[in-house]
Amino acid sequence: MAKRRAYSDDGLGVTMERLMTETGLTYRALAEKTDLSAGYLNHIVHGNRPVPSNDVLARLADAFGVKPEHFREYRIRVITDKLEQMPDLVDRLYKRLG
Repeated sequence: MAKRRAYSDDGLGVTMERLMTETGLTYRALAEKTDLSAGYLNHIVHGNRPVPSNDVLARLADAFGVKPEHFREYRIRVITDKLEQMPDLVDRLYKRLG
């Protein structure tokens, strides 16, 4: 088996599908490991639900044997939270981007 990447560049649904394939987990098995419903997981994968909370992402990461940071959406939230605490930096970055 190929070495698993530390971080996914793909969206949550694509990442979950890839990890399910790599680990051989079905929706039902993933539901049992995460204490979430298989239907809810299916909705997440197909983009019919908003990105779940960091707690849910952590449960998914644990079930897949990766760190929560593996999910791009988790990393974006962490960065956003940090940036909200640094408005001066945000202003400087915004000026550079403009």
